[in-house]
Amino acid sequence: MSTATISLPRVARHNPLAAIGVVLVAIFLLCALFAPWIAPQDPAHIDLPNRLQRPSASHWCGTDELGRDMLSRLIFGARISMFVGSSVVLGSLFLGLIIGSIAGYYGGGVDRFVNVVVMNAFLSFPGILLAIAFVAFRGPGIFNLILALSLGGWVGYARLVRAQVLAVREREFVEAARALGANDLRIIVRHILPNIIQPVIVQAAIGMAGAILAEATMSFLGLGVPPPTASWGSMLNDARAHLFDSPYLVLFPATTVMLAVLAFNFIGDALRDFLDPRSRIEAGL
Repeated sequence: MSTATISLPRVARHNPLAAIGVVLVAIFLLCALFAPWIAPQDPAHIDLPNRLQRPSASHWCGTDELGRDMLSRLIFGARISMFVGSSVVLGSLFLGLIIGSIAGYYGGGVDRFVNVVVMNAFLSFPGILLAIAFVAFRGPGIFNLILALSLGGWVGYARLVRAQVLAVREREFVEAARALGANDLRIIVRHILPNIIQPVIVQAAIGMAGAILAEATMSFLGLGVPPPTASWGSMLNDARAHLFDSPYLVLFPATTVMLAVLAFNFIGDALRDFLDPRSRIEAGL
């Protein structure tokens, strides 16, 4: 059955978690795009007389230790998480596509050098530690944060692309394009990449969850965007001192990070099933 005839309501009924994930991502994107109009207050406005207020009608999520409205900071924090997450995924995917395609297409010594030396060298260091070292050397900032997380995240995409290219490069349509005189760049871009893009899309959706979690971790350690910019991770860091007297300061940003990560994981799992023809047939889609 073609994808054009697939019923979206039927897909939603078959996989309700995917529908929940799409709704949550849509909410986060709306908050990120329209934060100045949605947020009830300025997220950086300090109101010391109203510090550490519990959730109420005037402050739905309470206020922090400086009297700043938590709901407004959560809404503006979605901007940082969505922007950093999408930028990291795009940067990692771009590097992974280039390096993985070269290694898989040419094989031989090129493949051995990229796969054994370069990729294993990056995999020998945990990605988060590499990002921490990079940001500590370059200094905090959103650009440095994106670059650091991209440098630590491209290997997974490159290994996936390499494996897919190795499986496709000897197919008949690639041999036909080569026989017709197409150069290597055209064969990779026009014939190989379109036929391996499905698992890459699934990996990117799941990678978005990891990028959001990594950004929150870096901000929690003080290596993310500098204050007073609202970030879910920095909000958790600021709330540590009030864990017992004002637990809502931890509960709301932690729940927000959890929902964002779960949403993209749900979407990634659904895409994996949706893009697999056998899974669609079994599900009656």
